[in-house]
Amino acid sequence: MRRVLAVLTAFLVSALATAGAPKLSPTLPYTGKKSAPVTYQVDLSAVVTPPYKAKVLKIWMPIPPTDDIQQVTKTSFSTFPMKVEPTIGAEKTYGNRFAYFEFANPAGAQMVRHQFTITTHQVEWDIDPAKVVAVKNWPASFDPYLRAEKFIPTDGSFKAIAAKIVPEPTNPSADLVAVMDWVNKTMVYSHKECSLQGSAVFALEKKTGHCSDYHGLCTALSRSLGFPTRIVYGINPYPKASPSHCKLEAFLPPYGWVCFDVSDTQNLIGKIMKEKTLDDAEKKSLVAAAHKRLASGFRDNTWFLQTRGSGYDLAPPAVNKAAVVRTIYAEADGKAYPEPDPSDPTARAFSWMTMHRYEADCEVTNPLQDWRSLLK
Repeated sequence: MRRVLAVLTAFLVSALATAGAPKLSPTLPYTGKKSAPVTYQVDLSAVVTPPYKAKVLKIWMPIPPTDDIQQVTKTSFSTFPMKVEPTIGAEKTYGNRFAYFEFANPAGAQMVRHQFTITTHQVEWDIDPAKVVAVKNWPASFDPYLRAEKFIPTDGSFKAIAAKIVPEPTNPSADLVAVMDWVNKTMVYSHKECSLQGSAVFALEKKTGHCSDYHGLCTALSRSLGFPTRIVYGINPYPKASPSHCKLEAFLPPYGWVCFDVSDTQNLIGKIMKEKTLDDAEKKSLVAAAHKRLASGFRDNTWFLQTRGSGYDLAPPAVNKAAVVRTIYAEADGKAYPEPDPSDPTARAFSWMTMHRYEADCEVTNPLQDWRSLLK
């Protein structure tokens, strides 16, 4: 009888522990408090010029997903001047979906166009570090978010730097903030010198780059510490040279995937420090508020998601893995196009260009560019 009771007690303790443990799945819905919904009418095109007498031009255009933060409707694709119907496919690693266009014997530039409606939200996770649970052994489903990649290594100098940033693990949330703080202190934002590949290798060597280099470095260091992280690329739906912008997501139980924007927070703090209408005390207060918002998890409603992850095979397959996909991926006769950066003021030639227009259903300001959003 005692043996039966002992077995039953052990079973109940195990069941209660399992019931109280946070769910660990990379497909869990986003949490966080949603507010300030905005609906955008999006008209996004890419113009690609094939080489002279190219036989085949291939273009992959990402399809924004519908999830718990954003909802996509009324989507349509078209091409000009050649008429090509897209093939829709999803890559296997992260589930990103693409519209694939194949132009046979293209003569001159070709345009692919995606028109759709998207409603997105501002999201605040308000992370309490005391509630974040450390995970020793992640399920195999998290392997894509913990792995080493060509541009995101997790050994050698990266593991050594991660160990210096976090000599002794404390709390996953606090340790992640330590990584983001180190990256912000180390990196200088630049469009003149950047990888456009989400390259932690480039970022660590050059100590400069744009959003994907910042978040690639954060990803490499966080994975070196055992935290599932990923680059997420999306679109800022307002006029700018290049509409693409990326953020960082980390899986922090029980909150699940949480969004952070390290590079834009650094740029916002730079604006605060240069603002002549603010005194030193006001600047100090606003910088602290910007840092708190970053550490707490925040996603603005002036950005929507297109792709998750990095270093994956496209669908249908391309000649190379895609380091990241910003607005499109293209190749001609088996050779990939180099990534253009229209925001580089020194550039005069581009392999392809985007054209974009957005109409919002209300007035909206990017809170990661306007320090007055921190006063609320």
